[in-house]
Amino acid sequence: MDNKKKKEQLSIDSKRFWQMLLNHKALFLKVWIITFVLSCAWILPQPRYYTTEVSVAPESAESKSVGGLASLASGFGLNIGSGSADAIYPLLYPDLFNSTEFLVGLFDIQVTTLEDSLTTDYYTYLKKYKKKNYLMVPVNMAKRWIKSLFAGEELVIPGKDGKRFDPFHLTEETTDVLNEVRDNVECTYSRTTDVVTITVTDQDPLVCALLADSIKEHLQNFITEYRTKKARVDYEHYKSLSADAKIAYDQACQEYSAFVDAHQNPFLQNVKTRQAVLENAMQLKFNIHSAMMTNEQNAMAELQARTPVFTTLTNATVPVKPAGPKRMIFVAVMLFLATIGTVMYLYRKELKDWF
Repeated sequence: MDNKKKKEQLSIDSKRFWQMLLNHKALFLKVWIITFVLSCAWILPQPRYYTTEVSVAPESAESKSVGGLASLASGFGLNIGSGSADAIYPLLYPDLFNSTEFLVGLFDIQVTTLEDSLTTDYYTYLKKYKKKNYLMVPVNMAKRWIKSLFAGEELVIPGKDGKRFDPFHLTEETTDVLNEVRDNVECTYSRTTDVVTITVTDQDPLVCALLADSIKEHLQNFITEYRTKKARVDYEHYKSLSADAKIAYDQACQEYSAFVDAHQNPFLQNVKTRQAVLENAMQLKFNIHSAMMTNEQNAMAELQARTPVFTTLTNATVPVKPAGPKRMIFVAVMLFLATIGTVMYLYRKELKDWF
């Protein structure tokens, strides 16, 4: 009996609900029209954006002794390769993409737009040529005007070693561009497959693809420079020592040859002694030069061994279809929310009693 009463009550409530909707169909129609117009007015001016992904498999510096066990554990989503001799290993690449020094290095990447074939650096592109939502232009102008009232004169410090920007001291304008780059570039690392995926989002499809490929190269150069820094210093050091030893050996050879040519068939003991001293000095310089050459070759081999290898799994391609914004989905969601809000408004008394 209780179930029958509940079904009858539910049927009565359903009829009442649909009757209420029919009685207020004019209100729903107005809400839908207003919501549709406002949603279209907001979403249509939003610039479209594209997404490109690049996947690379970096060479790991993990201990070879745990390679088999690490491969077995990776199948269960675990990473036991903690024997890395590097401070920056693939697991930390996503954190590297958030660092100011790495992102500032992306400012000078040359990009070309697909629409008007404009070629410029990425910083200038974001600052001057990126499309804006014209509905937000008055708001942005008001924000800049308010900031100008309270902002003082900003000190611009040029970058070191001939670079345009100093990551240690950025202006407010450069910081805004940096935050925009941080939003457009994403890096993810898969523990199970050891694959690093770089995702780039931009309004222009060609810029998106060029930037993804350039960031991959920038990452490789950044990691290579870090991994080979000590090896390069050692190589340059032994190369310099080898060059100095070669000069000293050549001087010793010239001095010995000049002395021997000037003293043919020597009979005096001091001449023979001097000749032996010069010959020993020349041989000593030769041994030092030979040892430095060996060290230079070893340092070159170590530099080559320390240079990481990145295997590209997915190349950058120019996207054909935009990734967003999803305009139809946005309008549909807004209409759904407007309908829910209107129903709640009509049932406000019942809801108030229920709560």
